[in-house]
Amino acid sequence: MTHSVTSILSQIRSYQTQVAPPAANPLAETPRTNAIPTQIDRTAPANLPSFTETLRGAISAVNDSQQVAGTLRNDFELGKPGADLAKVMVAAQESQIAFRATVEVRNRLVQAYQDVMNMPL
Repeated sequence: MTHSVTSILSQIRSYQTQVAPPAANPLAETPRTNAIPTQIDRTAPANLPSFTETLRGAISAVNDSQQVAGTLRNDFELGKPGADLAKVMVAAQESQIAFRATVEVRNRLVQAYQDVMNMPL
């Protein structure tokens, strides 16, 4: 279970790096100093994609993989040249795994929301 969560988090991070170039990431490791910052730079995080954008991009990628798998399956069923059974099976498995990961992320988000709502004030 922990491995699947780690895998999902790494996928989300990879989607974030696809959306934003690595040079624009202000959360990247910087040399640490013992100086206490006197002012917080609030403009830097605005360049990063929001959680909503990242999630929307991940869901869009899952949808795209399902569309590709469906197209390959239809091409194979119609006997079109270049439609290989191995490609169809691999695309179907990839889309299935991506969908399962999306459902798992949704379940985790719902559970986190419920945990926050059940917190005592």
